[in-house]
Amino acid sequence: MRPGRWIVLGVLVVVVLLVLAPFVLVVLNAVKSPAEYSTNGPLALPDGLHLSGVADFWQRVDFSRKLLNSAVISGTVAVLAVVFSMLNAYALGIGRVRGRNFFLAAFLVANLVPQESLVYPLYYLAKLVDLYDTEVAVIVIFTAIQSAFGTFLLSSVLASFPTELLDAAAMDGAGRLRTLWKVVVPVSRPTLGVLFTFFFVWTWNELFIPLIFLISNEHQTVPVALGVLQGERMMDATTTSASALLGIAPAVLFFLVFQRTLTRGVMAGAVK
Repeated sequence: MRPGRWIVLGVLVVVVLLVLAPFVLVVLNAVKSPAEYSTNGPLALPDGLHLSGVADFWQRVDFSRKLLNSAVISGTVAVLAVVFSMLNAYALGIGRVRGRNFFLAAFLVANLVPQESLVYPLYYLAKLVDLYDTEVAVIVIFTAIQSAFGTFLLSSVLASFPTELLDAAAMDGAGRLRTLWKVVVPVSRPTLGVLFTFFFVWTWNELFIPLIFLISNEHQTVPVALGVLQGERMMDATTTSASALLGIAPAVLFFLVFQRTLTRGVMAGAVK
């Protein structure tokens, strides 16, 4: 192996270690007892497996409920956003509706609008339709936000969709909806899988909008529970590490489970 490749490999190893170091530190401190943390500090290895911090945080915030809320909201948003993105992109990318460029520009601008500027009108709209402090409000908001990105991305992908497949479907007598579900969706499945994974993880990690719209304890998501409890300064270092571990572990696990989907999607995009 050439010396340059060894240098690149060494740099990549260092980068990976720097990325993993905070996660490893959180895991180590999450399984320590408060006394052990105070005596040996945050960098020492634990003497044993102490899960008191994990159990204390789990019970204090009713983590099972928060986990269910986050899973329902993120999963629903991911599914709906993929469906709406596919329908919009099918019309814009393949259907070539009038004003296509205008709609694409509108979706692009929607992706650039900061969430802080949307909160004020969305708050009053949620109050007006009696959806404030409900999971439905957050699902509707994030579905619209994620669909804007998904539509813009899928429209560019479907714009170069093989016309031979569309012509063959038309010759077989397939209508637009049948062509969509029988031809376009199967071919675009790798890209849709990537979008589903990203939409789920992005929604799971969102804090600002759920913090505004979910004020009741039984409706809060995992990031909101972490932010509220840490803001009250009611936890010691080991419990704080346990809360961070429980907060990021589900998203990391979901990402690892769907890693093959991401790889297939990236490879399919590279082949195209």
